[in-house]
Amino acid sequence: MQDAAHSADPYDVATIMGSLYGDGIIACKGAFDRAWVARLGQDIDVLFEEARRQPGGALERGPSRYYVEVHPERISGFADIIGHPWVVAVCRAVLGPEYRVVEAGFDIPGPGALHQPWHRDFASPPETLVGRRLNSLAFNITTVDVDEDMGPFEIAPGTQWDDLGAGDPMFPPRETWARYEARAQRKLPRMGDISARSALTIHRGTANVSNRPRPVFVLGVDAPDARNADKHDLQLTRAYYDSLAPELRRHITCRVVDRLEPIVQAHTIEGLRMGLTM
Repeated sequence: MQDAAHSADPYDVATIMGSLYGDGIIACKGAFDRAWVARLGQDIDVLFEEARRQPGGALERGPSRYYVEVHPERISGFADIIGHPWVVAVCRAVLGPEYRVVEAGFDIPGPGALHQPWHRDFASPPETLVGRRLNSLAFNITTVDVDEDMGPFEIAPGTQWDDLGAGDPMFPPRETWARYEARAQRKLPRMGDISARSALTIHRGTANVSNRPRPVFVLGVDAPDARNADKHDLQLTRAYYDSLAPELRRHITCRVVDRLEPIVQAHTIEGLRMGLTM
């Protein structure tokens, strides 16, 4: 008998919710062609150089590891991303029909990046800890084919429901790491793949021992009752906002401005600044 998880329609609501409420991660292979992804990579290269020249423009997430929030219109394929049928299907299935795009940015673990400690990206809200409901998602698109030596992303499936107790709300205590090590899955996406995950699922970046960076685009999406937009400053110029299809516009939480303003990077995660030698 064929495994239902492999035979199911990737746009099926039960398949999507089963993955995100179960493992906490799901992927769509080959969602974009490689030429499209190459353009995304070129955009990120330009924006990264700009961010590093701007004071506070690139947040350190450990040695040789950076996070940069960007203006969506500086990403030439942004409308393709938020309008992709699989992205829309996942958002609607998990977050409901009034989901909101609240974050656009990218991570770059460069050569020399160290292991990160196991963590989640923010504290679990009551809607998840008590209500057992996911009200936010993070979508990732790699701009390169990821190999084992490039610092792949690791995730501990099912841990989006973990209650970290009275300690740090984002970083499990070191004495519990064996549990995450035992569950760890290492992800090796290829150009064109998209993944969606709960940012509450315990995860980490691993050491990049190659001579190549591993850029990945990040899209953050909330349900109407989530508050992650408070950490970000999504800006669209009036001209770009008006150029988007109404169905895309209505799902973006942003400031509409006459002229783009520098982004003050606010989503600092102090516990990721040092990195680990394993």
